Amino acid sequence: MVMLSAVPATPVRWTAPEGDWTEPDLHLFPQDGHRYEIVDGSLHVAPPAPRWHDDLVGAVVTTLRSAAPPGWWVCDRLGIAIDEGTGGPSNLVPDVTVLRPRSSGATWSDPADVALVVEVETAATRRYDEVLKPTLYAEAGIRAYWRVEPGPVLHVYELEAGRFRSRGCVEGAEQIKLDAPYPVRITPNAWR
Repeated sequence: MVMLSAVPATPVRWTAPEGDWTEPDLHLFPQDGHRYEIVDGSLHVAPPAPRWHDDLVGAVVTTLRSAAPPGWWVCDRLGIAIDEGTGGPSNLVPDVTVLRPRSSGATWSDPADVALVVEVETAATRRYDEVLKPTLYAEAGIRAYWRVEPGPVLHVYELEAGRFRSRGCVEGAEQIKLDAPYPVRITPNAWR
């Protein structure tokens, strides 16, 4: 008879990089529902999103895909690599990304390939989605940004003189026709 003794599990230990966080460092983290991103070389972690958030992201993706002309890509949680600007490098993961035809198809998209980013805000990501991420997207030259609040309420922004300017807000049964990234009709109640 062979006796086996239980060995207590030792947690895996890691250390932060000595300099800026970079994209390869993101591979250190488990696929645990948290959103790991890098902003100007610093790590940012958001808690797992609630179920309603994922349902809303799926509805936005469905709406955009149904209107997409041939060659356009609509992806959820596709990363964008932003070169060093005023800080270090940034690797952001929008809830929804629309890529132009003939984009590179890389795991981390080039901002030049991105026609639209969409963030669906939660209580944990509200300030991040309203203030920080749009600033980084604008600095990277991404032309259109949508922010979706619970409700749902759609806020539409377009890049103008290096900053996002509001182009309107729609909620409930209201319908809006948008031309960017391509012609699409949106009725927020359809996303429930």
